[in-house]
Amino acid sequence: MRILIYGLNYAPELTGIGKYTGEMSSWLASRGHEVRVVTAPPYYPAWSIREDYRGRLYRTEKIVGEPIVYRTPLYVPAKPTGLKRMAHLFSFMLGSLPVMLRQIFWKPQIVFTVEPTFFGAPLALLVAQAAESASWLHVQDFEVDAAFDLGLLPAKGPVHALALGLEEFFTQSFTRVSSISHKMVERALGKGVPVARTILFPNWVDVDAIRPQPLGASNSFREELGLEEKIVILYSGNMGAKQGLELLAPLAEAFENDGRVHFLFCGDGAFRPQLETLVGHRPNVTLLPLQPFARLNDLLNAADIHLLPQRAGAADLVMPSKLTGMLSSGRPVIATADAGTQVAHVVEGCGLVVPAEDALALNAAVQRLIDDESLRRQLGEAARVYAVEHLGKEQVLEEFERNLRMLVQG
Repeated sequence: MRILIYGLNYAPELTGIGKYTGEMSSWLASRGHEVRVVTAPPYYPAWSIREDYRGRLYRTEKIVGEPIVYRTPLYVPAKPTGLKRMAHLFSFMLGSLPVMLRQIFWKPQIVFTVEPTFFGAPLALLVAQAAESASWLHVQDFEVDAAFDLGLLPAKGPVHALALGLEEFFTQSFTRVSSISHKMVERALGKGVPVARTILFPNWVDVDAIRPQPLGASNSFREELGLEEKIVILYSGNMGAKQGLELLAPLAEAFENDGRVHFLFCGDGAFRPQLETLVGHRPNVTLLPLQPFARLNDLLNAADIHLLPQRAGAADLVMPSKLTGMLSSGRPVIATADAGTQVAHVVEGCGLVVPAEDALALNAAVQRLIDDESLRRQLGEAARVYAVEHLGKEQVLEEFERNLRMLVQG
């Protein structure tokens, strides 16, 4: 198949959407498909274009056996606010416009676009129509809903009504609409997408690369940081607006006098400088930069407990990509998510779920797992089983490929 992939984030970004789109594209190319990708230079989660990608507005990357990747310019604000984020997303659509239009002559059979950014949806539909190809919208984040629900933009008024109306119109225009959880697929149905055109396409994890290390086994992070005898509580991933990281500072303070416990906070993003100010002075906290994939398994296995904080209202707008690795590492997860959300559904049985933004409930859950080693082991084993049975990379991508073939043949 000839597949055109259009998305803001892509490899070599190590976290979030870019990681998954990059792995998906490379996997499809390895299966013999012709794949082209139109994307931006890597900038996430640091909100700064990587140094080796600066200085050229447009570039084309060609590696044998890999997709052809077209990098297009965009505006990246150092401190993203609501309006600056809008300008950032719009700039990608404008910068990618000439490259996308040229792909019409390549005649792709499928134009696959990833939300965010939804600003690219009209352009993806235009290219698909002009090339007489199928169109596929894959929703990693419902960014329009999230922008209003998380207070990045005003939740009422003409801007709100216009944005939702345009989103509904364009979403319904795609041949296929997929998302990464059942609850997010239900939200697409609520926007008027027919059931026959929706597909579940979850994020995945390489269960062979991310696998449990025996409890008590040698671990490079524990050795380097002198944490061999500690109960390590880890947050690893993007440090941004949707993560609810405001809870981490009081949590670390609450356990400062418990000599058994040490916190590791690893990652990058807009909230990191504030987090450094809040916890950098605490002896029971270590802050680490974003780690390369080669060290990810060691990092996840350094934890006795994984933290998955989220702000209220986010748990069905986004499905945290970091959760797949947490589960595959065979360690229990404590998630802040309201009952009935997809995050709560996945974590229940693999960890503990507490109400979003409830600091006291989070403290109690952490205390419970600190005190109960057998419960930690039981929940961790269940997390690994869930990852293997539902989130394995090969099974998820093979099902995706079958759906692509059905779409082209249909």
